[in-house]
Amino acid sequence: MPEHPLKQRFVLDTSVFLTEEIRNEDEALESAIDRLLDAIARAKLSLNISCYIPPSVHNELTVILQERNISESTLSKLETWVIKKNPARFEVMIPAELVYRFIDEMSGRVDRGLRVSENAVREAFDDGEANVGEVISDLRSEYRSTLRRGVLDSREDFDLLILARELDAGVVTEDTGIINWAEDFGLRYLRGRDFPSLLEEYLDALEEE
Repeated sequence: MPEHPLKQRFVLDTSVFLTEEIRNEDEALESAIDRLLDAIARAKLSLNISCYIPPSVHNELTVILQERNISESTLSKLETWVIKKNPARFEVMIPAELVYRFIDEMSGRVDRGLRVSENAVREAFDDGEANVGEVISDLRSEYRSTLRRGVLDSREDFDLLILARELDAGVVTEDTGIINWAEDFGLRYLRGRDFPSLLEEYLDALEEE
């Protein structure tokens, strides 16, 4: 088959497969994932569009899917049509300015996290007989939100961006932190919820040629 001029590459995040936004009304998770993987397969065979995933993200996704009792046939499709590739961490260059901004942002978030902790302690003392378990639960939730929301907070996220930069690929995710950093990295990105329809539009356009 001749090589199609589109030849695009995408790096997929775990959230692409798990978001409810890719499901049709009343559609089960496995059916939605099957449909997405079928579209990825057809796009590969017809348009030479390749989808990649870092092994760290693949492992994370596989564990989640197994916990949700996704069938072996669907997991096999994932293995077949989404290419696992480690990012070239020693070869891909990152501007020092991005690292500087990341350190600066995390420093600010740590300070905000401390304030969240201080407020929780004050609340516990002010209430006297406050439910300690409830205070700790609220503290965990707010602390996690303050430190992690909208920022790179895992090796998996970083692998995703490095691989996309290495391959000059588009990032597909529902994670706000990854999207923010994809912009800083100068990468193309797409919301996971829009990815199935994008593939279908490409395939429909091919049939009309």
